[in-house]
Formats: sequence, C-alpha cells, structure tokens
Amino acid sequence: MHASHVPPTAPRPLSVLEYLQRQLDGTLTKSDITHMRYPTAISQLLGFRIIAIGEGTASLQFEADAAIHGNQQGTVHGGLLCELADAAIGTAHSTLVRADESFTSIDLKANFLRPVWASQLRINAWASHRGRTVSRYRCDIQRGEDGMVVATFESVVMALRGDAALGR
Repeated sequence: MHASHVPPTAPRPLSVLEYLQRQLDGTLTKSDITHMRYPTAISQLLGFRIIAIGEGTASLQFEADAAIHGNQQGTVHGGLLCELADAAIGTAHSTLVRADESFTSIDLKANFLRPVWASQLRINAWASHRGRTVSRYRCDIQRGEDGMVVATFESVVMALRGDAALGR
C-alpha cells in the first residue's frame, strides 16, 4: 500500500501526568488528549491554575480576594479554601489513575490556621500513602506574601474500577 493510502491513526491518549507536564512546559498540542478533563470546568470558573505537577503531587496558584471570595467576616471563605485543596488533591491523584479507572474523595478534613484577605495562594498537595484502592493525601495552602500556611487538609481518595468507574 502506498503511504498516501494509509489511514491516519487516532492520537494515543497521554497519561494525565504527561498531559499536564506538556501543558506546563508549553509543548502540549491541539491533538494531545488524555482520559480525564483538563482544564477542569471548576478551574476555569474560579481561575486557579496548575503550576507544578508530579507523580502523586500537584501545586496550584490562585488569586484570592475577600471582596470577591469573602464570607460574612470579610475574609476569604473557608469553603473556597476547601475547594482549592480538593482540586489540588484530585489533580495529584489523577496523575496516578489509568485510563480505565476513576476515583472519588471519601473525606476532606480542614484546619484553618490564619485568615486571608487578599493574597496569591499556593496550594500544594501530595500523597502521604498510595494504596491500590485507598490513598491518603495532605495539602497545605500558603499565602504568597509571607509563605505562612493558612490552612491544612487531609483527604482519603478511593480508586474506582470496572463498572464503578464508568461515567465518573
């Protein structure tokens, strides 16, 4: 068969880790795909972005402002900090998930240490235990201006396989 008659092959899906690494280093092409949705809808809505990625780790950055993200006390809402931690943990865990798997958070424990009014936040998540089905994660959120930790989080994530992973 002449080369001009060879049908094009579908692009090979990248692992989430390789996809996000390419995104960060600027080598991601329009034809690159992965089995999960990146960028996520929530990251686009809130405006946080991935700034570092590794196997079982992720760092995000977010511009927090109590004028936009505030609670009744006038500080950045703790629920927003929980969302940022959950997003970082989910991103970290997605680097370990195969194309035929998915996952779900089982819990999220938050400890709020300091208030935030307006700050560029750095959200760092990492696996503290990687199991076949259940993994544990930790996450710290730091203020950009002084590096102080404003909240810490712990989460348990469960791998989903087979029928449990379909459509999730």
